[in-house]
Amino acid sequence: MLGNLGWEDHFHATRCADETASKTDPLMLSEIIQELDYEVEDAVMVGDTEFDLEMASRLGMRRVGVSYGAHLPKHLGLHQPEVIIDEIKDLLHIIK
Repeated sequence: MLGNLGWEDHFHATRCADETASKTDPLMLSEIIQELDYEVEDAVMVGDTEFDLEMASRLGMRRVGVSYGAHLPKHLGLHQPEVIIDEIKDLLHIIK
């Protein structure tokens, strides 16, 4: 799909449930971190579902929720994201 959209150069690694364990198992995040030679402390999960944030929480990864996705902010808050943002541009103030 990324190739069809011409977006493949914007992503260094991807995973979906048919390639690895499904969410909320943190395996897909672990695989991406390992593939990119990062440490979990250097990564942030930006998620629009409580499943995304639970997966990151189980791995001990920083997490940011987005209010404009699939799940309501009150559900995202259950997994203690650093913040829930309303616009993607707000992410620039958080990621350093």
